[in-house]
Amino acid sequence: MFRRYPWSTALIVLIWVLCLVPAFPETPLDNVKLIDKWTHIVMYMGLCMVIWGEHLWRRKDEKPNGKRLFLFGFVAPALMGGLIELAQAYCTFGRRSGEWMDWAADVVGVVVGCAIGILLAVCRAKVRKDT
Repeated sequence: MFRRYPWSTALIVLIWVLCLVPAFPETPLDNVKLIDKWTHIVMYMGLCMVIWGEHLWRRKDEKPNGKRLFLFGFVAPALMGGLIELAQAYCTFGRRSGEWMDWAADVVGVVVGCAIGILLAVCRAKVRKDT
């Protein structure tokens, strides 16, 4: 997987590390309302966009594999968000907390990232059709 999808793999590892390290130091962004939820949305939106982008890049001359994209570009990231929240709740010895609303923010990010990925696929198909 790392050879075929290096950026996606790197982002998955980075997200796991960031979500399981002990609490971060305070920053001025802590004053932004719902900054934690926005962070989750952006992380998972970015992950899904990279997954879709790498898949489309790898299959330049082919039609995108819809089943594979649904599984790895939507289901897997959404499940990963839930698994991370469970790991935070039960495996960090109280240093991190798992929250259902964080998982909901992850899923929102996945949906937005997939919507952008679908738009990329449609635009790519249109460009290929016109040439």
